[in-house]
Amino acid sequence: MNRNDLIPIGTLARRTGLAVSAIRYYEERGLVQSVRTGGNQRRFLRADIRRLSFVLIAQKLGLGLNEIERELAALPQGRTPTVMDWQRISRSLRKEIDSRIQLLTRTRNKLDECIGCGCLSLERCALTNKEDRAGAAGPGPRYVLDQV
Repeated sequence: MNRNDLIPIGTLARRTGLAVSAIRYYEERGLVQSVRTGGNQRRFLRADIRRLSFVLIAQKLGLGLNEIERELAALPQGRTPTVMDWQRISRSLRKEIDSRIQLLTRTRNKLDECIGCGCLSLERCALTNKEDRAGAAGPGPRYVLDQV
């Protein structure tokens, strides 16, 4: 490992937008690893900017920390991940991401209409959800969660 590949925690915080305390937390969870200087200061791989950026994006997508940890565990520690390493994660998450995109698209489209909650309180429900067909399919927003 080249010394120029190592950056202090403050630099990592500035580059990722994360608080230093958040980086320490992610380090405790094993998402990143630091090396210690002779003065016991944390140094991180420059590549950890990308690892933590992935964490931020994955959280925005709604992935839980356990899922994120599982994916990052597949990346090598102590070296910069290659394109192949990231492609492996991409393939692993593609189905879940596509599913979330479909749900968001359905939600966006259905917010202007009946979402199939079974309330029958809107005039339009008599047309879109006549006799509460959505309610017969189960509880909750059926037209969004299930394609009723």
